[in-house]
Amino acid sequence: MPGIDECLLEAMRLPGARSAAVVDWISGLALGLAGEPPGGDGEAAACETAELARMVAEYRSLGPLAAVAAESSPPTTAKAPAHAPDTAPAAHHPGTAPAVEDIIATNSDSYHLLRFVTGALDGTVFLHLWLARDEGNLALARIRLAEIAERMVL
Repeated sequence: MPGIDECLLEAMRLPGARSAAVVDWISGLALGLAGEPPGGDGEAAACETAELARMVAEYRSLGPLAAVAAESSPPTTAKAPAHAPDTAPAAHHPGTAPAVEDIIATNSDSYHLLRFVTGALDGTVFLHLWLARDEGNLALARIRLAEIAERMVL
């Protein structure tokens, strides 16, 4: 199972990759960096992307459809069966991974892909991949980053 450095190197092999980072979204600290980060400052980029990741992970409106539908449906007086699935809101709770899998931010010349890593440090870690828009393949990057996140060990 690959560690942080191996995962970052694998991410940097993707077409159009400019930089890759492993970031703790609670503290905003970069646990690993590869390539030339956006703005030239890896720590600042980690802190800024952590703010976005924290917002998305903690707000219910960005959670799965099942959780949003359960909250918006009118209350019923019938008691749910003991085996009913948990439809808790998407808010992050310590020890669990966020309900959101990844975040994509686009601008005129690049893509930023943030992929949450489940099972690592109580689900507070994500991979950040910065891709050049004219060289990168966003669909391929999403698939490969998901695979990398699945295998990564901290």
